[in-house]
This record gives sequence, C-alpha cells and structure tokens, in this order.
Amino acid sequence: MEHAYSRLLLVFSVLALSLGNQGVRCQLTSDYYDETCPHLYTIVQQHVFAAMRAEMRMGASLLRLHFHDCFVNECDGSILLDGSDGEKFAQPHLNSVRGYEVIDAIKADIESVCPEVVSCADIVALAAGLWSTLCPYWDVLLGRKDGLVANQSGADNGLPAPFEPIDLIILKFNAVGLNTTDVVVLSGAHTIGRARCALFSNRLSNFSATNSVDPTLDASLADSLQSLCAGGDGNQTTALDVSSADMFDNKGLLSSDQGLFSSPEGIANTMDLVQTYSDDGYQFFYDFVWSMIKMGNIPLTGPEGEIRKNCRVVN
Repeated sequence: MEHAYSRLLLVFSVLALSLGNQGVRCQLTSDYYDETCPHLYTIVQQHVFAAMRAEMRMGASLLRLHFHDCFVNECDGSILLDGSDGEKFAQPHLNSVRGYEVIDAIKADIESVCPEVVSCADIVALAAGLWSTLCPYWDVLLGRKDGLVANQSGADNGLPAPFEPIDLIILKFNAVGLNTTDVVVLSGAHTIGRARCALFSNRLSNFSATNSVDPTLDASLADSLQSLCAGGDGNQTTALDVSSADMFDNKGLLSSDQGLFSSPEGIANTMDLVQTYSDDGYQFFYDFVWSMIKMGNIPLTGPEGEIRKNCRVVN
C-alpha cells in the first residue's frame, strides 16, 4: 500500500510539472519561491494545520476559497479584496465562503520574513493544496500575481450554483477552460465540510409536482434534514457527507451532485464518470488532482498584477 501511494505521489508531481510547462502564458512552477522565500511552505502548513485543529471544517473552506477565487477573474486573489462591491459580498459567497482570517494570518507571517514577495493568490492556492493529509498531496504550482480589482457581478453570475441544471454547470466550467470530467471530479470536494440548509432545502419540500421530497434522497436522511432546517433562516449547517464528514471521498449531498448521476443531463454526460469514481477511488484521486492543477493554472502573471502587502486591499 505504501509503495502504491508513493507511485501516486510521483504521478501527481509529473502532472504538475507537465501542466506547468503548457504555453507561454503559464509560467507557474512548483519551486517559484525556493530562493526568495524558502520558508513559505512551512509557514502555510503551520497555519493551515493549526486552523484545522481548531475547526476541522476549515480545510474544506480553504479548498472552496481557492475554487471561488479561480472562477472569477482567474486565480488572482480578487476574492480577498474588501469593499461593498467586492466578490466576498456576492450572493454565492455570503455566509458561505470563509477562511479569510487564515489567509490574513499566513500573509502577515510571510511578510515578516519575505516582504512583498509572495502573492495572496499563491497563498490561497498553496493553502488549498496543503490543507490535509486526507487527500493525496500534489505539487502546487506558484508564481501568480494579485489582481487589482474585484468582480462582484462575475461572482454573482459566473459561479456554478447547486440548484442549476448540470448542462448549465458544464457550460460555466467550459467558460474557464475546464471540461465535463473536471465538473464531476471537482464536485467530489463536496464530500467534505458543511452546507447551509439554503443550499439543499429545494430537495426537502415542494421538490416537484409529484414529489414533495427529492425521491433520490435517502428517506431517513431527508427526515433529519427537515428537522434541522425547519423554521430556520437557512443558515443552519450540516455535513455535506453525513457518513464521513471529515474524510475526502466520493460522496455528496447537494442537488447538483445528485444531478450528475440521476438528472437527464447527468445521465447523458456524467453518469459513467460518477460510476467510475464510485468504483475506483484511485482513479478519483488521480483525476481530482489533475483537475485541481488545471483549475489553479489559470493565473494572472502579466504586468497588470501586483504582490499585495495586505490581501484585503491593493497597494
């Protein structure tokens, strides 16, 4: 088993290097800060592990933070910017995306030893890649610049939503250079962390003209979720995977996840992939890492970016 895991890590390192060499625009490398900030990995890892010891859910939150940053304005740290017109105040992010304080603490420590060297966008990507030993590690590619503007409307309209049909979600992934396989495998991240009632209440009542509750939802689980969410404001939370809340595997709760397997669009485009990952955890992890590297390889590397001193404001 140990030898198999070592081979898996080697494959992931090769994938990272091969993707890092694609095209002139992608100048990211795994050793970008080895000379200019050699303690970067240690600092990020210490903060991420400390945050997860305090609250295991934070690992999933940091992974989600990276995803939401990359889907708007590319992977440029724009989600971290404060201001009423910022991305963090877009509807999909309110009471949902979190982990900003962890990134702030990492940035403060890095600035004390490597001032104006490491971008906030890279810190987000590295925190997502180092968040846990529960999923395979991969070489996180670095060298991004921080964006100068946020894009709240892009966050409101461009991010995939758990209520949307699978074909629309696939189109939104396509718009940022990701394919149907990436849709399925990155949805695997929904197996960790927690979700608000507002994100799955559509499965608990008035589901369709013929079913009050989504018939694909386990009946006992539906009963417990109805009890949890009854009479609340939608912000009550439950584990996205009640059977293994802190374990990275191939299960999930949101209707978009179920749609990958049971909706008409899902059956046409994604059902075979879901079945493959359900049967073969090795293939799931392999493809998950490939998709994470692809997603993170949409960087802002040109002269229009900067290295922010404070992740919440431009210099």
